[in-house]
Amino acid sequence: MKFKINQILTFFLCSLSFALQAQVITFFADSPQSSYYDAGSAVSTAPSGLEKAGPNMDKIPVEASVQPYEGSNFLRVSWTSATGGSWAASVSAPALALQNISATDVLTFAVYSKTGLGKDSLPSIFFGGAPGAASTGKYAIGAYAGAIPAGIWTQVFVPLSVFFNDPLNKNVDFTHVLTVGFIQGIADGVSHTLFIDDVKTYNSTNIAGLAKPTGLVATGYEKHIDLAWDPASAAQTNTTQIWRSNDQGANYSLTANVATGINFYEDFISTDSGKTLRYKILAASGDGSKSAFSDTASASTKPMSDLDFLDMTQRATFRYFWDFGHPVSGMARERNTSGDVVTTGGSGFGVMGLLAGIQRGYVSRSDGLNRLMKIVTFLGNADRFKGAWPHWMDGRTGKVIPFSDKDNGGDLVETAFMIQGLLTARQFFNGASSDETTLRQKITQLWEDVDWNWYRQNGQNVLYWHWSPNYNFAINLPIRGWNETMIVYILAIASPTHGVPASLYTTGWAGGAYLNGNSPYGYKLDVGPNNGGPLFFAHYSFLGFDPRNKKDAYTNYFIRNKNHTLITRAYCIQNPGNYKGYSDQNWGLTASDDPGGYRTHSPVIQDDNGTITPTAALSSTPYTPSESISALKYFYRNLGVKVWGGMGFYDAFNQDRNWFAMSYLAIDQGPIIDMIENYRTGLLWKNFMLNPEIQPALDNIGFKPDSAATATVETKTANIKLYPNPATNRISFSADFPENDLSSLTLLNGQGQIIRNWKKELMEDRNRKEWSLPVEGLPGGMYFFQARGNQWVITRKIVLFASGF
Repeated sequence: MKFKINQILTFFLCSLSFALQAQVITFFADSPQSSYYDAGSAVSTAPSGLEKAGPNMDKIPVEASVQPYEGSNFLRVSWTSATGGSWAASVSAPALALQNISATDVLTFAVYSKTGLGKDSLPSIFFGGAPGAASTGKYAIGAYAGAIPAGIWTQVFVPLSVFFNDPLNKNVDFTHVLTVGFIQGIADGVSHTLFIDDVKTYNSTNIAGLAKPTGLVATGYEKHIDLAWDPASAAQTNTTQIWRSNDQGANYSLTANVATGINFYEDFISTDSGKTLRYKILAASGDGSKSAFSDTASASTKPMSDLDFLDMTQRATFRYFWDFGHPVSGMARERNTSGDVVTTGGSGFGVMGLLAGIQRGYVSRSDGLNRLMKIVTFLGNADRFKGAWPHWMDGRTGKVIPFSDKDNGGDLVETAFMIQGLLTARQFFNGASSDETTLRQKITQLWEDVDWNWYRQNGQNVLYWHWSPNYNFAINLPIRGWNETMIVYILAIASPTHGVPASLYTTGWAGGAYLNGNSPYGYKLDVGPNNGGPLFFAHYSFLGFDPRNKKDAYTNYFIRNKNHTLITRAYCIQNPGNYKGYSDQNWGLTASDDPGGYRTHSPVIQDDNGTITPTAALSSTPYTPSESISALKYFYRNLGVKVWGGMGFYDAFNQDRNWFAMSYLAIDQGPIIDMIENYRTGLLWKNFMLNPEIQPALDNIGFKPDSAATATVETKTANIKLYPNPATNRISFSADFPENDLSSLTLLNGQGQIIRNWKKELMEDRNRKEWSLPVEGLPGGMYFFQARGNQWVITRKIVLFASGF
């Protein structure tokens, strides 16, 4: 009985071994010897010639003069094929083991030529058996590989049906194959060299347990093709290989290996628009196993409009917060190398970025809701200090990670950036479902738990940045303007549970070096440091807080931020430091990575070292749309792959030092997607300002309507007519605006308040090009007529006479 059981077990193990072996059979992957491959042979007959190596000069040389396709080295086959001669270079599996290839269906190997090889110059291929056994016929590699491009590994695939179904091979035993051989093809009398790596056969239906990648999508832009695939496909493997075809799928070459967990790739193409490319990808594991190829996807480069560029930028930047969001908490990592370190303020920016992504259709509303629920649940369980979160946390546990020696407690500024985002989300998810209702309730609880008043440090008339249960207020940093922290005071005054007096806006926020009054480069700055400071001052507090059409006792902040942006651009045009690359299109100074680490850059010579940061210009799009979009196109068109990656524009660059960052930072990526969305639709501004706590706080601070700042963008729509002007009972309006892109028609008084909204007329026919609108019953005076679409605004002054004039 024991003998029989052993027989059964042996049969089972042998069968299992055969089944596993049949999936992938490797003839060459790496050579233990650094100069030749021992499990193989190299023979030649004059006048043909073949380079040989090894102790007996009968082996194929190996080397590693370029990056191997796999492993540490590859075969070097150097030959001259002449009439009347022959040569053959054969490789066997290690230990010269016989292989059963009958259960596999593809022969594959990778080839590389430093100069390129035409398909007719390539050798042929065959299978050899044990000594004395029959070998197959030879088959031209060029029929399956095509021409081999210079300087890139190209994987060749030969269906084994070519061998199995050929009557010439009827005597070949495919269950006992010893070698894969490369043999003389056309006798052209010319010397050639071909590197060969990763020679194997496999069963294309299931390779080493790796599932083939799914969901591959290719999207064409002006100079690159964006590839994305199912994230689950990226999670199972060490790398994803990108294969590209330039000839409509006839031949594919290995383009890139993408690291573990990444499910996107940007393929820059140095050709004119209209180039069509095909792609397929495979998963590769650390042991050299590969999956079957994915389904193919294709796309073409194409000319792009300004809106195309904006969407391209938002779509890629969104990935930082969606695809690269921390898998446990959903929060944004501090930077793309931060591991489990997540950032509170950058995550607040990312929350608003998620809303923009839902608005754009990058993810569904339900998926976005689930991600926000993950974030708010994490925040509810994370370390808090009088309701405030720390600057950094562990994305797995929510435990504080000290930002500096004594900064291991609450950070009120970072908390304000998060609350700004959460309140915007609370209004966005305004549905009646239980899930959206629960989300709103959770956000309200987080908002009401923040004890803003505690951060007055014993009732002072200013807020303080940090508090720690270990060090109390030892850092002792008051929050004063002008800088990026204005939103702290707005929220602290708006808090329904732990608010501070509105007077702190004056004594605290505006209680320091607040006023300016100068006009650098002809642009008036009512508040802020000389030349405005770094541009993030104009962004962080205004991702949700809408500065348009209002002013406090000091300035209109939309105009102030616009002028700040224009001053920065003018400074870069003047370029007093004479740094390489600065121009009217290549501009933008703010805090960012830098050749020396991390540094604040601003438009004064002592704070400028030649480092341009794309977020500076791009996040200013609502203020300076023409100038910012021009900068976006310059970065993309002129610097390309040096500044653009899978998650949008890299953090910074310095052409004077030939330095280009490969980093992404949450606090720089967030304002890009958020402020572009505010330029396009005002989505985040609208939802934040709809929170019922905000307007009363602004009223208490002393904000008043101000019609001086009207729209985020003045449309370039042609043939705008508004008549008669002056008018009495009705006004007529016509313009060539895009079809289905008129969202509102309103009349504003001199204080910027809407006093007539023609909703009824708009509902009747949104596609109309000409309108006759009633204005009777209004007192005489100057008004502002405003028409809005999704990407444009028209604002025109009009004088009305009282009825019966």
